[in-house]
Amino acid sequence: MTIRPPAPSASIVNATDASGKLHAPSAARNATDLCAALQTIAPTTGNALEIASGTGQHIVTFAAAMTGVQWQPSEVEASRLNSITAYVSDSGLSNISEPFLLNATRSGWSKDQPAKNLITLANLLHLISALEVETLLDEAAKTLAPKGTLALYGPFKRDGVLTSEGDMNFDASLRAHDPETGYKDDTWIIRTVQKSDLVMTKTIAMPANNLLMVFQKQ
Repeated sequence: MTIRPPAPSASIVNATDASGKLHAPSAARNATDLCAALQTIAPTTGNALEIASGTGQHIVTFAAAMTGVQWQPSEVEASRLNSITAYVSDSGLSNISEPFLLNATRSGWSKDQPAKNLITLANLLHLISALEVETLLDEAAKTLAPKGTLALYGPFKRDGVLTSEGDMNFDASLRAHDPETGYKDDTWIIRTVQKSDLVMTKTIAMPANNLLMVFQKQ
């Protein structure tokens, strides 16, 4: 995956303390709602991988609510590992493993991973290219254990259509910043995932016109 400079609307700002934590306003806004939705589809025990953990705000929220699951954070940008570690340390939680570097759009990364019962991904697919999305989804499917769950959260087109003015503006800003990025269509995501022998189990409507798309390995 090309590490793309973030679009202005997707920026992360430094926290004011000296712990090394970064703060993403969007993660602060959606962590509670996303966690509540994940609790309806996550296993009660097992191993979970979070792709693109970013600042670390999400995974400490998930791990605190789903204590029977061992959570594994990952991130493609080395500069963010310190932030994830700082959040985990402050949380005092024992069910979060040490974060590691992972380029999830690199072919073959699944070969180095133990099988996971749950893989989560939030707010990344619109920031990478369609080809990178295809590789990521195929590798994630290979990493899932039988009956494992893949949960994809973020903004999507619906049957090829941007359904709000805010989505139109955000998609346009992303494409202006990097033409290979932008919203992916929900029906295209479903077709792409099905090529990797996953089946869609549900779509959960989320605040701010986002979706949580849930798939299961057979």
